[in-house]
Amino acid sequence: MDNRNTKVMNRFDVTSRLIGKLRHEEAIIGGIGNTNFDLWAAGHRPQNFYMLGSMGLAFPIALGVALAQPDRRVFALEGDGSLLMQLGVLSTIATLKPKNLIMIVMDNGIYQITGAQPTPAASVADIVAIAAGSGLAKSAWAADEEDFERLVEVAMSAAEPSLIAVRIDDKPGVGATRRDPVQIRERFMQGLGVRDQL
Repeated sequence: MDNRNTKVMNRFDVTSRLIGKLRHEEAIIGGIGNTNFDLWAAGHRPQNFYMLGSMGLAFPIALGVALAQPDRRVFALEGDGSLLMQLGVLSTIATLKPKNLIMIVMDNGIYQITGAQPTPAASVADIVAIAAGSGLAKSAWAADEEDFERLVEVAMSAAEPSLIAVRIDDKPGVGATRRDPVQIRERFMQGLGVRDQL
């Protein structure tokens, strides 16, 4: 299936559906802008890490967390524009094969936070085809909300990294992340059990 055969969904709804599936203190790295605003609003928790001003680094950071904590499922939420700035990470992830990493790409075909300029995903770049071509065999477009939930369930029991791409609308994020990098880092490290509470 290519992205022309998928339903356009809502990022907050999809993020809420993901949060509803978490049972084991899974880590979530939220990409910059509306992706992490919706993550914050859908279910603020100590195991969430909210990116601030670091476009394209959600997948690399999630890769590091997945390698450091191989017994914990790690989700990374990223926009199409951010991923297209850091495509090399896909082949790195395919090479290292962290079985506990699940990547979710929210594709609305625009750089939404900076003025809705079109991304290459709007016309020529197919995120799933790029991921598969980079060596990530478990890459798929979610056809609709139910298919998204099914793909998440499959990915949570997979023995290799998975990428799920979701076509989303251009609605703004529902919430707003508290922009305190030190607090975000400390809470996340405590949530992962690598830093004692002060």
